[in-house]
Amino acid sequence: MIKRVLSSVLALAVVAAGSVLGTTPAHAATFRTTATNLNIRSDAYLSASVIKVLPGPTSVEIDCQRSGDSVTVPGRAATTWWAHLPAHGGYATVGYIETTATKLPGVPDCPPNPNPPADITLADVQAMFGSRIANPSLVQTGLPSLNQAMRDANINTAYRKAAFLATLVHESRLEYNIREIGDTRLYGGRGYIQLTGDFNYGPAGRYFGIDLLGNPELARSLQWSAPIARWYWTVARNINPYADALNMGKVNAAIGYPAGTEDQRRCDSFKNAIRYLTGSVPSGIICTRPTALRGDTSKLTKQQFEALDRMPGGVG
Repeated sequence: MIKRVLSSVLALAVVAAGSVLGTTPAHAATFRTTATNLNIRSDAYLSASVIKVLPGPTSVEIDCQRSGDSVTVPGRAATTWWAHLPAHGGYATVGYIETTATKLPGVPDCPPNPNPPADITLADVQAMFGSRIANPSLVQTGLPSLNQAMRDANINTAYRKAAFLATLVHESRLEYNIREIGDTRLYGGRGYIQLTGDFNYGPAGRYFGIDLLGNPELARSLQWSAPIARWYWTVARNINPYADALNMGKVNAAIGYPAGTEDQRRCDSFKNAIRYLTGSVPSGIICTRPTALRGDTSKLTKQQFEALDRMPGGVG
């Protein structure tokens, strides 16, 4: 009896030890942060949510690194590499890790997500939007970059996908290289999101490190059209929470055109997309805008837009 008890205790101890060892990263290396309040993000993008603020400078364990948004820290070269901190459950830019390199030496690349969200296909968008998909071959060409942009923007739920795709099908028919018909302005509408105005071309270009003001046609290139749509959705505005709340009225206001009959058309497309993705249309979808956001909000900064949203009559 005593032997059996001892054997059980020893077995449990081995299992427990194995569990502890299993939580230790296989390739962890110790580095030191250089920031006093370092944002730890859920992914390797500036638009990813901040899940923790790490005081410091302090020592951290890093098990892998992945490429994401470019970050420039004063006195250092720009880096697109982000370190994964397993103890903190997220990523920190290598720009604030103590190293002279832009990529951490001796740290492996992070493996790809083993269960990525399913990509959107041409058949999917045709089923959602029908005749609005006017040039299927062109849409097909752009879908790989568009799916990547959706992954980068955490557009990974049925509601978010429906809002994003319904918006783009009305903006550009999901054609990455479209130019707004009849718009001859230097900074007129281009690309998936129909980027418009120097007040958008300038910040988007700075974010990606490209000269959109000097070469606005880049906004409708296969390389940049989808990333720019992601930038607008998550950086110029923060639209995913509106999709989560089924508030297509707020989504439309964030895109930046005056309220009108177009709002209902986009909301109908949103419903069609949700029906296709989930099998039904949920109750509680909001198609109209709050009073404060019924005008043309296109030239507002993110802070100005969010301030209007907080006014009486706003939602959220």
